[in-house]
Amino acid sequence: MSKFDIFIDYTCPWVAQIFPWIMDIMQKDKNLQVKWRSFPLEQINNELDEWKCWEQDENYISRGLWPLRGGIAARMISNECHNEYMATILDLKHIKHNDIRSRGAIIDIAEKLNFPIKFTDFLDDPLRLQEISEDYMYAESLGVFGTPTFIFDDTNVAFLKTFTPPKSDSLPFFNNFYQMAALKNYFGELKRPQPPWPRYAKD
Repeated sequence: MSKFDIFIDYTCPWVAQIFPWIMDIMQKDKNLQVKWRSFPLEQINNELDEWKCWEQDENYISRGLWPLRGGIAARMISNECHNEYMATILDLKHIKHNDIRSRGAIIDIAEKLNFPIKFTDFLDDPLRLQEISEDYMYAESLGVFGTPTFIFDDTNVAFLKTFTPPKSDSLPFFNNFYQMAALKNYFGELKRPQPPWPRYAKD
């Protein structure tokens, strides 16, 4: 296994926890490649059967569509641009608690990171909404219910809720996770009682 997918929503705090871990393991193992996919949580959490967040008009204030559009636009430039974008938007949302919902917030990030002007063209292209919907529908067909959700070998799907592992354990933890999620088909669910978790989880 060298390539794997992760369904994300930038507004999810658990996505913020796994990002530095994924960056670290890819630095340590150059064979690993991740494909980030869109999974808007506002869609899975809505209670209206026919409602689609990507079909709403300009008056709708989305939690995460503009950030997801920005992520796709950044990846269209380069993986490096997306890594910078993701690090920045997660910091703004989950550390500084800034409002990242608007197009203007995404443009501000792009300007701060000195992205080329074509980023704005990619961002505003309506195809981004179609791509988000396609990712979501694919995820739905796999039974995905939250973020971050990993896909290994195109078939093995696993949701993971974890704090960022220490760097000394990042690669062993990933390998253990892969072993359970992808190679042990009889394994279905492991969950700590809450509480006491996450007490002492960062100790």
